[in-house]
Amino acid sequence: MAQPDPIHVSQAPSPASSPMRPLPSLIFASRWLQLPLYLGLIAAQGVYVWHFLVELWHLIEAAFGSQEALQLLVNSIGYKPDAPLTSLNETVIMLVVLALIDVVMISNLLIMVIVGGYETFVSRLGLDTHPDQPEWLDHVNASVLKVKLGLSIIGISSIHLLKTFINAANYDVKVLMWQTIIHVVFLLSALAIAYTDKLIHSQHPDAH
Repeated sequence: MAQPDPIHVSQAPSPASSPMRPLPSLIFASRWLQLPLYLGLIAAQGVYVWHFLVELWHLIEAAFGSQEALQLLVNSIGYKPDAPLTSLNETVIMLVVLALIDVVMISNLLIMVIVGGYETFVSRLGLDTHPDQPEWLDHVNASVLKVKLGLSIIGISSIHLLKTFINAANYDVKVLMWQTIIHVVFLLSALAIAYTDKLIHSQHPDAH
């Protein structure tokens, strides 16, 4: 059987190489409008780092007997002792450390939103061969990001609730009650998001 002349064989353009029409191209390019938002979150991350270092420095100064640093710590954590403080005690140290952990967890949340959100909604980061690529970034998508954000918010809420209970004497009963209720609502919301995501993946196992 005669083979067709390759010179006369017409090659149809593949969809991947076809140029996008102007309107779809403009709509798709509009995702870059989110770039200033992520840059703003990076700036907020820098503010959190500065706040962490300042609080840590005050804690170190107070540990060496600085009354000014001790007073700054007491004011920042909202602690109202029964008697004037002359040195660090266990409650102040615990509240300050919890405040530092709170900053770290919020910072982790920011990183998750910046890296995961940019990868999902703006552009690929090209970290496939990078040794420091986060493990969760391999399978990140909008639903996975929502679940992880929900779990992070629960962790942050738990830290705030623990700080409140340690310093419960300085809070009204209504404040304690509402903080507990809000924490439970966060927990139920995260469980609902995770359950919905599980149902979606069970119905569409190939969805990513």
